[in-house]
Amino acid sequence: MDRFRMIFQYFQSNSESVMNGICGLLALASIKIYTCFDFSCPCLPRYNMAYGLGILFVPPIAFFLCGLILNRQSLVMLDEWRRPQGRRRKDLAVIRYMCSSIMQRAMVAPAVWIVVALLDGKCLICAFSSSVDPEKFPGFTNVTIEQAQELLAKVPCKEDELVGNSMSRRAVSRYLRCWSQALGWSILLMLIIAAFLARWLRPCFNQAALLQTRHWSNYLDIEQKIFEETCCEHSQLFAHKCILHFFESMQEEVRQHSFDLPKEEEEDLLRGITHQDQVNKLLKTWYYEKPPLDVSQATQRHPLGRERSPPPWAGSPRVQSKFPQHTNV
Repeated sequence: MDRFRMIFQYFQSNSESVMNGICGLLALASIKIYTCFDFSCPCLPRYNMAYGLGILFVPPIAFFLCGLILNRQSLVMLDEWRRPQGRRRKDLAVIRYMCSSIMQRAMVAPAVWIVVALLDGKCLICAFSSSVDPEKFPGFTNVTIEQAQELLAKVPCKEDELVGNSMSRRAVSRYLRCWSQALGWSILLMLIIAAFLARWLRPCFNQAALLQTRHWSNYLDIEQKIFEETCCEHSQLFAHKCILHFFESMQEEVRQHSFDLPKEEEEDLLRGITHQDQVNKLLKTWYYEKPPLDVSQATQRHPLGRERSPPPWAGSPRVQSKFPQHTNV
């Protein structure tokens, strides 16, 4: 049980690992869905292309949107982009870095679906069977253009009586599958080359700027998590106070069934915010006027040699796991 708790805390404290895991799961899900999907081409000249291209591109769009929805950093990036300037300036480099990271992870599952579909070849055969030049295949040269189009549209349907297992149908199918697989391997090769260049050419750019943008993007994510946890802790204490105040006659019974905190500690964690208007003003101030990234004032208030009071989130085991203590050697 302790091992699972450690694994859970690790993934909870490493949002990047969580996002990579979600991308992998979406990629595996796309492959599993495609293999289980019953591909049934309509074999009609007017609908083949719409069906084939729809199966090729509509599911990747859905997977892309799922990747954006499941990625927590997308909300953090949008909040940072849309928030007012306030007392903290916006860093467009950090926003661009977060947007690039989000897009790269969201594109994994769609790319896997498209590559797998092209290597299989069914989508392209269904979509472009009617667009093949009938003069290149002997079985379709002795009929009119309209009849040739109808016969070519039935190429994806092996059970059709008109084409059946004819040599011409198999020739058209092999021809389109060859082009589909060539396109699939080309896309896969380009993706691998792009990943290789992005990996090995990164040291050629400004490493200091890269470290800064990566650091502050992680900071925004951690800051949002700590703020939400602190708000949850304050809400819990606030609700505890309201319930005790409402059930004055049952105060002792409620205290026995709720978490026990000394009164002084409750007051300290509430930080003097004891009214609904104060909570609303605090949340509004956090959105419109985020504090500047300068803790020198807090350091001056707590100079070295004096005992500092712990922040309201210090008692949370989740936050402690995010910031392990280091010992000086």
